[in-house]
Amino acid sequence: MSTRALPLVFINLGGEMLYILDQRLQSSNTTEDGSEKGLWTEGDRRRVLNDIVGTLFSKAFLDELFKPQQLYSHRTMKTVLSRLAQGSIMRLNPASMDRLYELMVMGLKYQVWLCPRPKDLLLISYNHLDSTKKLVQDTPTILNQVHEAHRRVIEAYTSLSPGELQLLRHTLLNFFEDFHIRVSFFLKTQIQNPNGRFVLGTSGPVPQGVQVPGLIRVLDCRGRELRRWEFPTGGDYTSAIREGSFDLYGDRVLKLGLNIYTMVNPEETHTSKTPAAKTESRPNLLAKEELNLLSRLMGTLKSQSQSQSESGSRPGPEKSFRINLFPSDQEEDEAGAVGGAEEPWSGVINIQASQDVGASSELAHILGQFTEKQEKQESETCSKGDELLALMDQLG
Repeated sequence: MSTRALPLVFINLGGEMLYILDQRLQSSNTTEDGSEKGLWTEGDRRRVLNDIVGTLFSKAFLDELFKPQQLYSHRTMKTVLSRLAQGSIMRLNPASMDRLYELMVMGLKYQVWLCPRPKDLLLISYNHLDSTKKLVQDTPTILNQVHEAHRRVIEAYTSLSPGELQLLRHTLLNFFEDFHIRVSFFLKTQIQNPNGRFVLGTSGPVPQGVQVPGLIRVLDCRGRELRRWEFPTGGDYTSAIREGSFDLYGDRVLKLGLNIYTMVNPEETHTSKTPAAKTESRPNLLAKEELNLLSRLMGTLKSQSQSQSESGSRPGPEKSFRINLFPSDQEEDEAGAVGGAEEPWSGVINIQASQDVGASSELAHILGQFTEKQEKQESETCSKGDELLALMDQLG
């Protein structure tokens, strides 16, 4: 696992966050006839974007990011990004923040998945940085912060070998592996399947340094061609296009990392959980007995069900406004009422058993070793973002 992935994840996820918020702030402030609702002004929108960019690209925050370290868990990552998004006059409720994070992660996962070669990860990051510069171009101080971050990215990553870049891409793909959230825009354009997985195309230009597939050549020991023959590739590939610029300025050529939300409506960026596969319409009673037997063998007897609900809100600053990542307030309230719980799976038996008082001491000792190790790993992962959160509190 690469220890250099964290800066790219934050910079690219931050860029996706700015794309989404900029689109929502503009669309939510106008009605269908184009008139303004008067919730906030254009100055408020710029203030929100400037505050987020100023915190994300502050020197103290970047110094902490560029330290060699492993990636955070999704829970820690979402906590830090939530604090970052709400570091201004804008407020998001938990349901909208969950949706925002899902859109950010799926957008970046799509770009990393379709990245032609590991080196092009830098071009994706440069596209996000270039777009961020345009959003804050009227604020020279913050613009200089983005320029400095861009220089640090060039200095840190352009000297990496192809193997290190491949390890970096592999680390990012592992980070996104379990995310299969369906986005309506991706579904509509048929770049995402109904199960939430992306479609890898079999046509278009090949990466730089790669020949168009379809030809087999046989060479002798001196490198002279003896014979050749063609084979069907099953796709329509073309020669590689010119390489994008890896400098501070220039044409990146690669379109991944640009703002896709300028071409879609807010209603086309909905997310939904991937539906569970339904193999049978009725529960398997034999499976239930087998699970109960397994539960008894592990030293548990009783079954119980628990339900918890959390409620409460904390008032924000006096001069603040709420942004809704849902098409309507009703849908946002319904999502919040669910509390982020996963959709119920049909035909799946949930068994929750409590530990038997008379369980064997040997089994309890083995189980304790596993839980102790797991709790230690979770505590280490959760504590990784504490320094970043403390930095944001000081910058805010």
